[in-house]
Amino acid sequence: MKNKGLMSTLTILFVGFVFGAVLVSSFGWVRPSLAEVQLGSKSSPVNVNQVDLRSFNNAFVQVAETVTPSIVQIRVVSSPKNSMDDKFRFFFPFREDIPRNQQSGGSGVIISDDGYILTNNHVVEDANSVEVKLHDKNYYDATVVGTDPLTDLAVIKIEADNLPEAYLGDSDQINVGEWVMAIGNPLSLASTVTAGIVSAKGRSLQIIDDRAGVEYFIQTDAAINPGNSGGALVNLDGAVIGINTAIATNGMSGSYIGYGFAIPINLARSVAEDLIAYGTIQRGYIGVTISEVDATTAKAVGLDKPRGVMVQELVPDGAAQNADVQPGDIILKIDDKEVNAPNELQSYVARQRAGTSVDLLLYRDGEEVISQVTLKAPDGDKAAEPVTKKEEKKEPAKVEFRELSFEDIGFTVKDMTKAELAKYDTENGVIITDVENFSKAFNQRLFKGLVVIEANKESVTSVDMFEEIIEGNKGEAVLLKVMDSQGATRFVGIDVPD
Repeated sequence: MKNKGLMSTLTILFVGFVFGAVLVSSFGWVRPSLAEVQLGSKSSPVNVNQVDLRSFNNAFVQVAETVTPSIVQIRVVSSPKNSMDDKFRFFFPFREDIPRNQQSGGSGVIISDDGYILTNNHVVEDANSVEVKLHDKNYYDATVVGTDPLTDLAVIKIEADNLPEAYLGDSDQINVGEWVMAIGNPLSLASTVTAGIVSAKGRSLQIIDDRAGVEYFIQTDAAINPGNSGGALVNLDGAVIGINTAIATNGMSGSYIGYGFAIPINLARSVAEDLIAYGTIQRGYIGVTISEVDATTAKAVGLDKPRGVMVQELVPDGAAQNADVQPGDIILKIDDKEVNAPNELQSYVARQRAGTSVDLLLYRDGEEVISQVTLKAPDGDKAAEPVTKKEEKKEPAKVEFRELSFEDIGFTVKDMTKAELAKYDTENGVIITDVENFSKAFNQRLFKGLVVIEANKESVTSVDMFEEIIEGNKGEAVLLKVMDSQGATRFVGIDVPD
């Protein structure tokens, strides 16, 4: 009996020990040893305890207190607008049901202590009168100094002294993930401050209805609403890094649904300086139409990876045409600044005045070439229509009209008749008669009716010649120059399977 009782006691103690160990482990009171768990051991953890949350909080408070007095409320009486983009709307939703003058609102940033204020063009365009309300609740009549629709910026002026001007920072130095604050007057709520992060840089939204428009927006998730237009986007140093301009909206309410967009202050500063000094923009232009370089095009021209922007056409008598720049060149850098998207180049050039010289690092025929270009002002402040640089063309070969399908690429080409050559105003080329859906040709935006006038910078005079070029580049990529029925040309790379 004694042995039996002893065994029962030991059994109970063992079960209790196991149960207790499981229970304690379930509540995290027993940690597994390093021999048991090694996940994530190669990375150094962030020590949250080292973050001074009180100082972090105080940074927001101090920025709000410092910058808010530099932000003004703008009231405008203007003629009514009759249209509004349903996808991306500017902050101020003009009402369309009022036939007479109407009142609208926005924000502005004081940029000098004697009364110059930076805002958006769409806030003050067509204004009959402009009134500014300062943070101290004083009102002033304002005059429009100048506007720049191509960047959606404007400068207005009030007659006042000793104003609290904002500190303008360096938008080139901002980083995605950086904390920012939006300060303005949304929904008629004066001096509103919201916070978020820089969500992206260099956004192009296609909301400026002009081919010469400059769009290189800073994207933020700080809450922005109608009325914030022209207000400040600031970092935690209290520096203005952007002018709030547009919002992503559902198209019905016109209100914030997640992201806002600001014009970088480096661009805004240069525009403001011109408007104040001259009343107009002294912007210079390179005189090219450009496109992004994709992987196939990079392969076709021999680049190690997609980078730079490709020159598609030259503006007649433009700066580029008067310098050593050619269609098909790839601009890798401008003044030692890398450019990998068209709006990166446009944003940089938009800060330069006509007469300024810039250095372009070009990639051409496998080599890097440096070309100095002196920027020119557009004729009449309007973007000139681009034309293709004229090149010597070979006489079209006297061949029978042949049609050939390149099944691995997904398109069919045909020799052109004299009537077709005359219609397209070209001396040579083969016309695309069919493109297979979702093929390599389809994915490179080739379509029926395009004319292939060059392949690897050789003039294409016949289907036979085009076939030789394709066959001679199996396993590689070929750079095509194509033209549409309107005479517009572009370069495009095509992979040629083995």
